[in-house]
Amino acid sequence: MDDRLNILRYSAIFRGLTDDEMEVLIPHIRQEKVLAGEVVFQQGEPRQRLMVIKSGAIQVSERSGGQERVLVTYHAGHCLGEAALLDDTPHSTTGRAVVDSVLLTLNRDTFLRLMETNPRLAARVLAQVAREIFLRLKHDRNAGELLNSRTGSTRLERDLLGEMEVPADAYYGIQTLRAVENFDITGIPLSHFPHFVRALALVKKAAALANLRLGLLDAEVAEAIIQACDEIADGHLHSQFVVDMIQGGAGTSTNMNANEVIANRALEILGKPLGSYRFVHPNDHVNKSQSTNDVYPTAVRLALYLKHGDLVEAMRTTVATLRHKAEEYADVLKMGRTQLQDAVPMTVGQEFGSWANTIEEDIQRIEEDVRRCLESTLGGTAIGTGIATDERYAGEALKALQEVTGLPFRLAPDLVEASSDVGDMLLVSASLRRVAVKISKICNDLRLLSSGPRCGLAEIRLPPMQPGSSIMPGKVNPVIPEVVNQVAFQVIGNDLTVTLAAEAGQLQLNVMEPVMVFNLFQSMDMLTKAFQTLWSRCLAGIEVDVERCRNYVHNSIGLVTALLPVLGYSAASEVAKEALETGRSVADVALEKGLLSQDQLRQLMDPWAMTRPARMAPSQG
Repeated sequence: MDDRLNILRYSAIFRGLTDDEMEVLIPHIRQEKVLAGEVVFQQGEPRQRLMVIKSGAIQVSERSGGQERVLVTYHAGHCLGEAALLDDTPHSTTGRAVVDSVLLTLNRDTFLRLMETNPRLAARVLAQVAREIFLRLKHDRNAGELLNSRTGSTRLERDLLGEMEVPADAYYGIQTLRAVENFDITGIPLSHFPHFVRALALVKKAAALANLRLGLLDAEVAEAIIQACDEIADGHLHSQFVVDMIQGGAGTSTNMNANEVIANRALEILGKPLGSYRFVHPNDHVNKSQSTNDVYPTAVRLALYLKHGDLVEAMRTTVATLRHKAEEYADVLKMGRTQLQDAVPMTVGQEFGSWANTIEEDIQRIEEDVRRCLESTLGGTAIGTGIATDERYAGEALKALQEVTGLPFRLAPDLVEASSDVGDMLLVSASLRRVAVKISKICNDLRLLSSGPRCGLAEIRLPPMQPGSSIMPGKVNPVIPEVVNQVAFQVIGNDLTVTLAAEAGQLQLNVMEPVMVFNLFQSMDMLTKAFQTLWSRCLAGIEVDVERCRNYVHNSIGLVTALLPVLGYSAASEVAKEALETGRSVADVALEKGLLSQDQLRQLMDPWAMTRPARMAPSQG
């Protein structure tokens, strides 16, 4: 047989077929080349073929709400589109070649003909397809459902406390199982934060590389661990990270969940049964030269760095949207207000521009603070003293971490101090709180400026997103700014939790890091979605009532401020008081009192001149 055989046998769909069955199947398999960037299947189009990657990589993404999100990257041996053999329902995702790739494909029509000529072989293939789909659906459910549904076969695993039955097809093991049973707290598993799972895999890969290069880990075992880490970093097996985000043990359950999944995938790569830890052990091999107390904090900080890019992108898009509105309405006059009272004129462009600038400042602050997180404590192990590691390991692990992440990680100068220090996470949390406070203030402004439509300020019109009342017909509420306000309140509360947890550290470790991590990740995710929602569903569609803004300016008592340089405060105050009491304009009152000439008034009361500084005449004493 040709070189297609080994690839097909590695894949989940064809792994169990005999040589005779493969000989029948091979002629129906086509080999196709796809170029980097080429789409191999499109979301919404009917499924037409099963694909096995012979070489290269295919990135799968999902488009929803105008946003495209990368889900997973598949490599050699992985199957895609296997459901095409069952029916031709549309793809729910899009697949695109990351690099030039070669696919082995089995078209749906070809398979249907094979069903007629060789129904037994077709049935065997369909059974594997159904099994793979079942496993994916099963693992997509939440951790409690997954672990409590023990209707299938199990394997027996042992640890310090005794024995437990683990689902036979699970990549996690006994220590993960105990953690799930102990910590049914939030219902939000590690898999909810894919950047965190990816960060754990990258840290474990760096550790394996360091151990391999120092001769501390067998090459075959190390390579299997590294491949397993690569697959997890690319998005595979995330459903197996089932431990609750908030847990006792300072993150030990998280570390062991990663160790067990990586160990079992490495065993599978080596052709060994899941759970046969004498070949690849979660502690002895995957966790070699490590402790939860250096792995977990390093992975958390890497995850914060990886996650912050999504937030910054959403904030930058918001800034760009506000700047566009500032340019669109740069020449529209409006009344500025302080303490909800008329102040002095400004332009709508100045107002939108000020919002853009305040968010831009926060982007710089977040990027500065997140860069402080690029500090590795690998090699410190339990409390920073480096017990149970080679003296060369910390330096080698740092180089490997820099290599696998492409980031300028540095080694903490004092590993004992760094083992209990969470100051950098406090800074990030404070930055997120600052962002929340400032974007909430902007949303307060949006709600106030759009109040009405007839009995409020009504200077701007927000795009109507949904009916606003179950009893008041025609009412439309500012729901997008409202939801962003609520996100801000949650983020501010999360920061308090982070602060209290940071203070709760004792001696050489802060065991409260899991709740800090959960709140930091939640804040970052919520703010990212809030900014995306705000710019796309509110800011981009804002309209300004130009005439209403102009009328507010011309009828405002605030224009009297322009008379100060000539009349002085007391005389200007008298003009303002009389204008307010009589309902007349400031200009009419000043002219009637003979305080200013018509030409002086025209120059001083020019609203456009009031939106910027002017050169003053020298004092005459």
